[in-house]
Amino acid sequence: MPMAVDKILKRLAKSRFRSSFKLNDKDIEYINKKGLGEIKSHAREFIIERLAPKNPKNDGRQTPLRKHPVFKAQHATATCCRGCLKEWHKIPSGRKLNGDNIDFIVSLIMSWISAQADAKDKVS
Repeated sequence: MPMAVDKILKRLAKSRFRSSFKLNDKDIEYINKKGLGEIKSHAREFIIERLAPKNPKNDGRQTPLRKHPVFKAQHATATCCRGCLKEWHKIPSGRKLNGDNIDFIVSLIMSWISAQADAKDKVS
C-alpha cells in the first residue's frame, strides 16, 4: 500500500532531480484557464494511455519534460514511467495498472500541481 501523499511529496522533495521541476507562469496560466478539473482529466488520460498498459510504448521515454503541467508533475512525482513507479512507489512493472493505482497516481500528480500553484500564488 502506498504511503500517504504528503509523506511521498516530502520524500520526493529531497531528491535533487525530482525537486528541480517547477511550474512556471505559463503553466499556471494554462491551469487557471482550463481549471483543475480539466487538468485532472488530462492527468487521468495521460496515465491511462501512457503508463497503465502492461508494457507501455516507449517505457522510460513516454513522458515529455515540457509542454503540459501534468508532464512536469509526473517527473516531479516519479510517475513518469514504470521504472520510476516501481522504484519510488513500489508499483510493480509487467502488469496493467489497476483503478486504485491510477487513482493514486492522479491524486499524487494533482497534489503536487496544487502545491506548486499555491506556492506560485504566494510568490507572485
